[in-house]
Amino acid sequence: MNVVPSLDPASPRVRFGAELRRLREAAQLSQAAVAARLGRTQTQVSRLEKATRTPSKSDAERLDRLFGTPDGVSFTRLYQRIVAQPGAPVWFRSWVEEIEPTARVLRSWDPLLVPGLLQTEAYARHLFSRGRQIGPDEVEHHVEARMQRKRILDRDDPPFYLALIDEGVLRRRIGAAELMREQLDHLLESAQRPAVAIQVVDPECVAGLAGAFMIAEFARGEPDAVHADSPAQGHITTDCDHVSAIWKRYEAIRLWAYPEHVSLRVIEEVRREWT
Repeated sequence: MNVVPSLDPASPRVRFGAELRRLREAAQLSQAAVAARLGRTQTQVSRLEKATRTPSKSDAERLDRLFGTPDGVSFTRLYQRIVAQPGAPVWFRSWVEEIEPTARVLRSWDPLLVPGLLQTEAYARHLFSRGRQIGPDEVEHHVEARMQRKRILDRDDPPFYLALIDEGVLRRRIGAAELMREQLDHLLESAQRPAVAIQVVDPECVAGLAGAFMIAEFARGEPDAVHADSPAQGHITTDCDHVSAIWKRYEAIRLWAYPEHVSLRVIEEVRREWT
């Protein structure tokens, strides 16, 4: 069962899509014509109109330049309302809402923490409660959002997820030893899913020191998308040069990954160390 965003008529994202379609049709422009002006594909414009794609700031600004602001409609203001909504960080929201649920294959590299899609509730709660000064209600809100994100792996047609994890992550204490045992048990259980593969990477892998990232592959010939971490925020792009650079780094890291059966044995051994 596919996961789709809410189509609440009051949602600013639904309004964004409806206004785009209305103004495009009034101007007698095809989706392909608008896509050419946005630097997008026709499929991406179609998804904007259906509210299954989160617009970017540049999408909004280019649409305002294309259509002006008839009847007081401003795509930039609608975009600001979209990103002001609570939930995931603005820079990550489009990845979680739009990219992960529609990807055919997801690949990730994590040098510091268990990847979000494989975290237990207790592991995620400890991270959120220690990461910055926030109240208990906000911590639970973030934990709930992370658990909701994980549900793409429970779908009837989940993406195939390949996770590369630095060996040091298994030994990095996050909370109590019991929490770590539970988390490593969860990794072992997750690895039994047909659509999940986990490989542990030798901690001497220098290629992985530049930071965590994810690669999303799609069907129908759509370009790959990447999400790369930075100290301040993540960066999401389909730019060919950037995607190619991340792919090269992924392959360089994968050369240091233990085979899957060895990786699971390593996880089991480290799990016994958490006593």
